[in-house]
Amino acid sequence: MLVLLTGPPGTGKSTLADAAAAHLGAAVLGWDWAMAALTGFPTIQSALAQASAADHRRVGWSILGNLATAQLRRGASIVLDGCARDAEVDGTRAVAAAAGARHVLVTTSCHDRALHRRRVEGRRRHIPGWHELDWAHVADFLSRWQPPGGADLHLDAGDRLDANAARLVAVLRPDRAGPDLSDARRR
Repeated sequence: MLVLLTGPPGTGKSTLADAAAAHLGAAVLGWDWAMAALTGFPTIQSALAQASAADHRRVGWSILGNLATAQLRRGASIVLDGCARDAEVDGTRAVAAAAGARHVLVTTSCHDRALHRRRVEGRRRHIPGWHELDWAHVADFLSRWQPPGGADLHLDAGDRLDANAARLVAVLRPDRAGPDLSDARRR
């Protein structure tokens, strides 16, 4: 199974990715972690600085796609964590399909803007070589964010973490397939 958690920064993707990974006995691959590994290479950083935003995103998702392929080929599930748009979601669906694996798309958001801001301002991820995001960056991101379509589940960071984790685990059951239509706040 390939599980993709996507949504704006500070909406609980990484925490929920860890919950999914623990349930599945899978690894988590994060876009930020993959791109942070490249920060020690000035030539690569120079090329990325000249790339379009879409090309910059593709670099990280290409790395995650290859690593996910390796996991799926050995029969292991994988959880991906990052701000994926429709194009990146399509890519992860193709990776899962090529491996004969089930693809689960989970989107996250936070309907409470004040809570979202507190979450962003209070978090410290300590990713080697990576920067912490501030609220101004996230607010700008939100002004441009379009959630990808076709989610199997949508979770709101304003809901209790244990309830969100339980809903996520439920959608990962082997007998479960198709979108979760029970969420009234689906976007």
